Amino acid sequence: MITDENENNLIPVQHEGSRMDVVEKRSGETKEEAANIFKRACERLMNVNDWGELAGLSAFQLIDSSGVRVNREVKEGDYIRIDIPGPGTVAGMGYDWVRVEEIKSVEENGNSLLGMRVRPCAHPVSDSQEAAHFLKDAATSTFIIRLNGSEVSAEEHGRNEIANTDAEKLLDKGRNFMVGVAAKLGLSYPQWKSLVKAFLSD
Repeated sequence: MITDENENNLIPVQHEGSRMDVVEKRSGETKEEAANIFKRACERLMNVNDWGELAGLSAFQLIDSSGVRVNREVKEGDYIRIDIPGPGTVAGMGYDWVRVEEIKSVEENGNSLLGMRVRPCAHPVSDSQEAAHFLKDAATSTFIIRLNGSEVSAEEHGRNEIANTDAEKLLDKGRNFMVGVAAKLGLSYPQWKSLVKAFLSD
């Protein structure tokens, strides 16, 4: 059984700020059905450009390491451009940005796990190192699809979430504070809940 989040080093230790754990589970009537649900959920996780349609709120666009939009499965080192409702960041040219730090696939004792961790980052073609995101770059989001026997779970784990009020631009300071407070109050939970449920849907 693959259950220990630290065993796979995908979910960082919580040190500061807020944390969030969003988990949705679904059982297959047989192990074969569960395996099919797991496979489909993994495909949806890896196809970032479809997340917006699945979650029904923000729009997500996969960007390669050169800053070019791509339509393929996500890879380590890729960027994800996020268009959340409301004004975007000046630093991010109207968007929030994260970079894919790690993608890990684990098989153990007949069970399987696919995980991906992302972190706020600068705009990929900017000279600035400032995180173009409403959270500081200490924050991470880890997405996991897990198969244990006939049960499949889809998860999002946020760690060390602190509003990015150190932004260089005054407009970004205010905007990031407001969006960060909204996230801390749990207003981002419905979007992630919607997404992980969609990963497991028929």
